[in-house]
Amino acid sequence: MAILSSNISQAVEFLNRGEPIAIPTETVYGLAANALDAHAALKIFEVKNRPTFDPLIVHISSIAEVDKYATAFAPKAKLLAEKFWPGPLTLLLPKKKNIPDLVTSGLDTVGLRCPAHKTTLDLLKQLEFPLAAPSANPFGYISPTTAQHVQDQLGGKIDFILDGGACEVGLESTIVGFEGNDTVIHRLGGLSVEAIEDVVGKVKLNLNVSSNPQAPGQLNSHYAPKKKLVVGNINELIRKHYSEKIGILSFNNRYAFDYSFVLSPSGSTSDAAHNIFSMLRELDQSPVDLILAEYIPDEGLGRAVNDRLRRAAY
Repeated sequence: MAILSSNISQAVEFLNRGEPIAIPTETVYGLAANALDAHAALKIFEVKNRPTFDPLIVHISSIAEVDKYATAFAPKAKLLAEKFWPGPLTLLLPKKKNIPDLVTSGLDTVGLRCPAHKTTLDLLKQLEFPLAAPSANPFGYISPTTAQHVQDQLGGKIDFILDGGACEVGLESTIVGFEGNDTVIHRLGGLSVEAIEDVVGKVKLNLNVSSNPQAPGQLNSHYAPKKKLVVGNINELIRKHYSEKIGILSFNNRYAFDYSFVLSPSGSTSDAAHNIFSMLRELDQSPVDLILAEYIPDEGLGRAVNDRLRRAAY
């Protein structure tokens, strides 16, 4: 099993040796390695069993570091960074040659993010390189929101997990790119569409592709439990599958089943975003055979929650 510790100095030692470690962020836990070292980055793909055509996000300590890794910083991108960094926002920017092609899957853009987690920001400030870090889970599985989640699924494949407590947001970052004068969202996440549009105006959505993604997290099937997940009207699904051993994931109503989870009793889409991965994980580890879920209001972070449910059920 991996060492599980909050010791930043230990984390630095492993990273300086080119080894991948797990790190906390406000979104989910990441599997991190030196983003400027292709050999170190390759270990991320190997540990996760992640296809190399799926690019990685590069984590930096501040907006001042953008110029080190991007050849241009579009005005709208800068506005968003100034408003939301540190935070759950990844910006796709034209990359400099010091970012290996492996990290960007051969694309000419790199996803840069400044995470809003004190432990990881302190770590980044002690390193001489940024960190490439997708979610710290086997490829396609539910993203981890605690250090123990990482230990349970990757503890035998990595040496160190930097424990920073439970993730505050619970969903991956929103990924935003720029095409001419257009602002394009490539992945819904922990920053709402409405918040972005308040800063840069109307945005376009470019979310799903079946292959050759232009940004991380675009594949149709992703974030999925091992057990079958069906999304729809829960009452109708219960009638259809009543004879089976079912678990329920609802928005704000509790159902009379042994394994029934409520994303937000108060009806908050932000609470639902915080809880979705941990509750899906609990249902996946429960003795049910089938998970029934419902979409939540498609507003605020509800859009990102529904996106994860669609991909998990694909």
